[in-house]
Amino acid sequence: MKANNFTICVIEDNEWYNRLLVHTLSLNPDFIVKSYFNASAFLKEMDTVSPDLVTLDVRLPDTSGVELFEKIKAHHPAIQVIVISEQGEVQTAVDLMQNGAFDYIVKEKNIKTRLHHSINKIRTNKQLVEKIAVLEKEVRNKYDLSKTIIGNSTPLLNVLKLVEKALENNITVVITGETGTGKEVIAKAIHYNSIRKGNNFVAVNVAAIPSELIESELFGHEKGSFTGANNRRIGKFEEANGGTLFLDEIGELELSLQAKILRALQEKEIVRIGSNTPIKFDTRIIVATHRNLKEEIKSGRFREDLFYRLMGFPIELPPLRSRGQDVLVLAKYFVGEFCKENKISLKSLTEEAKNKLLGYHYPGNIRELKSIMEFAIVIGDSIEIKAEDISFISDELNPDNINVELTMRQYELKILASFLKKYNNDIKTVAEKLELGQATVYRMIKELNTTSRD
Repeated sequence: MKANNFTICVIEDNEWYNRLLVHTLSLNPDFIVKSYFNASAFLKEMDTVSPDLVTLDVRLPDTSGVELFEKIKAHHPAIQVIVISEQGEVQTAVDLMQNGAFDYIVKEKNIKTRLHHSINKIRTNKQLVEKIAVLEKEVRNKYDLSKTIIGNSTPLLNVLKLVEKALENNITVVITGETGTGKEVIAKAIHYNSIRKGNNFVAVNVAAIPSELIESELFGHEKGSFTGANNRRIGKFEEANGGTLFLDEIGELELSLQAKILRALQEKEIVRIGSNTPIKFDTRIIVATHRNLKEEIKSGRFREDLFYRLMGFPIELPPLRSRGQDVLVLAKYFVGEFCKENKISLKSLTEEAKNKLLGYHYPGNIRELKSIMEFAIVIGDSIEIKAEDISFISDELNPDNINVELTMRQYELKILASFLKKYNNDIKTVAEKLELGQATVYRMIKELNTTSRD
């Protein structure tokens, strides 16, 4: 049987019309057509035949079409039903459509076009449902906690326990940790394993959006509300309604917008730019930052009231350097994924390569390790990844040369300086490589220049 076969059961007591329907439907080689002259005969075979569609006459010799329709839907709600009956039975057919029948077609000789049009719509809907089911399964597998949170170190297992707790409710989650520790991955894992998994996960890197556009991006705007607003725009809060809104780099928000987000979270409503009408939303909020928000409050860069509104359930991600053997677990995973995606033979790590990986500090964390492994695969010329194939971002960041008194912010600035040199000060490329907003890169350059003068 071909994968695209579509089984149709014709239930019609008029022998001539039964034959007409069977002949009309059998012209399509994809259709498997079975005919019945009464309800009893169909019910005996319904479970065995498992039809995709039933064409149903309202008047049958042993029961009414209404009663048969109710039995079909009670046992197999996925079976679609097209009612085919006389003109005088329109009201009954309409009632059946209100209760779940797909279509109603009046009996006539030239039924072919209308019937095939209706069936094509059913098949298209069925294919979409099947495709969505496949995609949902792929998403569930992709964000299965055991597959998403890779490693078995104690710091990571502690994170996993917190993530599992976060799945039990809709509390606001704040994910903190250094750049590159996988904050968005954790946010997606929470969403796709929660009761909201069937709705949108909307991610916004607030640092990557120019300050003059961020309000419109989050809250939306009405047509004509400002120059260039040619159409109404739905904001991210509305887009995530029923699902999860992930605000990455929340610490980069300007104070004026922090006040508006605070109000939105307090009132559970937003107002589009150019409108006075409040719009309610039901959205789970997950935020992330690599900054210490308490220090940001002290410096006057973050609102204390917003901090306490957000600080529902904190999850701090450990830096890779504190996760021990997880470095090798992740390295093996990245090698496998890269080789699979690029259709090349799977490579293994030599002992020397493993020792070299374990001896590095990883200021760029998981994101840096991923880049290191992909480069090692490409640069190597054998089925093994050797120590000499592994290059780190900068020799000055090697643990042998690390000044332990430097802060993590100073290391971040060193990484930025290394990338700026590597990519000839191309801000856009550096921002993409470091997965930062261009505005953030410019602020860090300013900080870097200030530090250099001191």
